[in-house]
Amino acid sequence: MKVLLLNGSPHKNGCTYTELCEVEKTLNENGIETEIFWVGTKPIASCMACGKCSELGECAFDDKVNEFVKKAYDADGFIFGSPVHYAAATGQITSFLGRAFYSNSNGDGSKAFKFKPASAIASARRAGTTVTYDQLNKFFGISQMPIISSCYWNVVHGNTPEEVRQDEEGLYIMRQLGRNMAFFLQCIKLGHENGLKVDESEPKVKTNFIR
Repeated sequence: MKVLLLNGSPHKNGCTYTELCEVEKTLNENGIETEIFWVGTKPIASCMACGKCSELGECAFDDKVNEFVKKAYDADGFIFGSPVHYAAATGQITSFLGRAFYSNSNGDGSKAFKFKPASAIASARRAGTTVTYDQLNKFFGISQMPIISSCYWNVVHGNTPEEVRQDEEGLYIMRQLGRNMAFFLQCIKLGHENGLKVDESEPKVKTNFIR
């Protein structure tokens, strides 16, 4: 089993990376393989709603988004991390996830993410963490992904990695999140081994408000 962790910070080894590493360490201790994927510092274009992904099977902008989605197909769970920029997730991770989820959507969830557990984590010097946490959770809620929680909101505080390491409660929350994710993945594995399947017999219904 493998968890793919997305570092949505422009700083490769910054505060978000530090909290992701705390989750990763706990996942590894519980027998889960991991990989941290960094979005990088190059500009990430937002979705243009061009519809080309339905023809190509991937986003028309061939960049790190497509690279991440290819890895996502082989992952069993996800941790998406972002620092707080102006009381919200970064524009870069918002554009990144918008294209990642939409470009492989099949109308009722994204094929690379559907039914796979996910968690959002945030880091900030002071405020805006819960807004960022809520914002990232929206991607999971529309894609039929179980949302894994911890014993508190999945956030840490600190202006530098060194300060994050002093947030003992925040790091504990990250470790508990790793344990919860590992437990849930084990439950899914047991379900698959015993032939459990999700009932998808009813087709999706769409209703437009303006007719």
